[in-house]
Amino acid sequence: MSVAVIGAGAFGTALAVNLAGRGQVTLWGRDTGWARGRENPRLPGIRLPAGMQVTNRIDMIQAETLLLALPAQVLGGFLAKHGARLGGRRLVNCAKGIDLATLTGPSALIARACPLATVAVLTGPSFAADIARGLPTALTLACADAAAAEALQRDLSTATLRLYRTTDVTGAELGGALKNIIAIAAGAAIGAGYGDSARASIVTRGFAEMGRLATALGARPETLNGLSGLGDLVLTCTSEQSRNFRYGLALGAGRPFAQGTTVEGAATARAVSALARQKAIEMPISDLVAGLAEGRIAMKQALDILLNRPLKEE
Repeated sequence: MSVAVIGAGAFGTALAVNLAGRGQVTLWGRDTGWARGRENPRLPGIRLPAGMQVTNRIDMIQAETLLLALPAQVLGGFLAKHGARLGGRRLVNCAKGIDLATLTGPSALIARACPLATVAVLTGPSFAADIARGLPTALTLACADAAAAEALQRDLSTATLRLYRTTDVTGAELGGALKNIIAIAAGAAIGAGYGDSARASIVTRGFAEMGRLATALGARPETLNGLSGLGDLVLTCTSEQSRNFRYGLALGAGRPFAQGTTVEGAATARAVSALARQKAIEMPISDLVAGLAEGRIAMKQALDILLNRPLKEE
């Protein structure tokens, strides 16, 4: 098996480390000066396996299967520059977000840039450190081509990384993107001191909100009930390992957040808010997270808006 991971952040590096036990794996990143020490500063404490290659030259990537582990808002630019080089391969999106420029998911960007590629999505409840350390993790592998999904499932599953397949690319991708928004809201509730009951309410109503938009865009409800929806939502709303949750904590407490840290949910909230307006779908939590992230709404104001919404049946 020959696999390359595009994107040497924490998650991309973790995937490459985990997959290295199955065969040759190459990790591509723009800045790979750290590779001489065989430890990525974005994933401290994890040594790269001896046989794993690291490069910053895209022309060196010859693998048939590429895992695209780039931030959602970076992926479009990467594909514009390098997409022609990737055509005809199996391209597996690992980003969780919605592109602000096009209001589409990563798989649509990939299909547009690489029309001859087989496009898939790898998503679900996971933290980079857990994957890299070989802790048991289950993910969803989505591909519209059922035969290709089976092949990818076999090739990308490891002793500690268990993949469940589906043909519902839309549902899997949206579950991973939308849960980040709810995680920010949950973190904000805790950061503001509103308590665990408030967080539980946000998670529950947020899950309903995720389902409204996802099914309107063609997702299957059962997909949102699985690993890529509910599973990922629970993980990111309850653990400080989640950058989106930590970002929400900072918003709620009125503290600055670590500069330069990628928070996919902040940009995704803005994209979802715009998309929901186009589709005339109510997404109150997403709208409020977009407002909080942009500084248009204060935390106290956001709570008042939610509590003063019209009373209705659940």
